Amino acid sequence: MLSFLTIKDEHMVDQAKNAWTNLTDKLYDWVDSLIMNLPNFIIAVLVFILFLIIAKYSSRIVNKLFQKSSAQDSIRTISVKVYKAVIILLGMFLSLGILNLNTVLTSILGAAGVVGLAVGFALQGTLHNTFAGVIISFIPKLQIGDWIETNDFSGFVIDINLRSVIIQTADQNLVVIPNSKIVDAPFKNFSRTPRGRVFLECGVGYESDLESVQKITEKAIKDAFPQRNGEGIQFFYTEFGNSSINYLVRFWSDVANQADVYMAQHKAVLAIKSAYNEHDINIPFPIRTLDFGKNKFRSETLDVRNIQDS
Repeated sequence: MLSFLTIKDEHMVDQAKNAWTNLTDKLYDWVDSLIMNLPNFIIAVLVFILFLIIAKYSSRIVNKLFQKSSAQDSIRTISVKVYKAVIILLGMFLSLGILNLNTVLTSILGAAGVVGLAVGFALQGTLHNTFAGVIISFIPKLQIGDWIETNDFSGFVIDINLRSVIIQTADQNLVVIPNSKIVDAPFKNFSRTPRGRVFLECGVGYESDLESVQKITEKAIKDAFPQRNGEGIQFFYTEFGNSSINYLVRFWSDVANQADVYMAQHKAVLAIKSAYNEHDINIPFPIRTLDFGKNKFRSETLDVRNIQDS
């Protein structure tokens, strides 16, 4: 029994010695490999740090170039970030090549492709908004500070990012609209044209001289809103209304947002009303005449008696 335990203890000691020998050999191999590859490792680290520095300072130069150009802030932000990421990735790939880790590089690219595919399926809506944001950033007809109407909202564009467009409405509330909604739906931009056509409807009484009304109305609008070359005032009688003959007048004015349109209509109403008062032109309010015809009413006598119980 004692000899059996002695043999077993000796076997365990031999196994421990072999394990320790293998471990020390492996450590020695790692140290040797590290010493052999130390110059390459140092060079790879220095190259990666160099590319980080290049990405940092060259991105500032690119940012300043965009600021001097007419590109909007969203284009500048996206372009600088993409440029910086490309420089850093280039430095990482070059560093891995110096370390002769081409297989690791291949594995990283393969894993990135698989992960990117999975993320793409999981975040379809988010990626849609992101790519839509890139598209919007390069649309010259939509800039920060413009007044737009889209998706039943209107207001000033105060921010364009990779996820959404933020507009500030007339009541000073902020509306966040996903980029995909902007790309997939039409939008109206008031600020891209310095002048626009304003519409105003009104009506005059049936007794009015329509030719005189047209001349007086056009003169009142022309005095309040001088028209430039290629512009003009358009006047159209549109219908015989219930109590007036209605017309539509169209003219050009400086309008960059909806408030400017309202202000132009306000000034036009004041000018037209003043001119009509001066020439005794009637702007009737709705009147309804009830014509029952002749001899439709008959005089009748109603005999009302008290009936008493007998």
